[in-house]
Amino acid sequence: MELHRRRIPGDEDGGIDGIIKEDRLGLESVYIQAKKWEGTISRPQVQQFSGALDGKGARKGVFITTSRFSTEAREYAERATAKRIVLVDGAELAQLMMEHGVGVTTVATYAVQKVDPDYFEGME
Repeated sequence: MELHRRRIPGDEDGGIDGIIKEDRLGLESVYIQAKKWEGTISRPQVQQFSGALDGKGARKGVFITTSRFSTEAREYAERATAKRIVLVDGAELAQLMMEHGVGVTTVATYAVQKVDPDYFEGME
């Protein structure tokens, strides 16, 4: 699958920071909201994102934050039935970045070795 992505400039985003088109024709799109946040993202912020998705006629959205989501925010996202909203908090974001090598640099790699007993068979 080839993905096409576009960032929406701040003044005209309408609650959407980016769009990922899952196919060349744009039949399936995922809308992104990204927040660099100090405190906990609560239900009203997720509801606003849900409303922004409604305004775009979107069925899929990902809300990404550097902080965390409240229990109420997670419950709201899970109960959204007309659309799928995925919440990615700071810890999960960091894990995904490391997993996919995005925005990270490998500082050191370690090899763990063990003795291979089969190597010594037949050496007597």
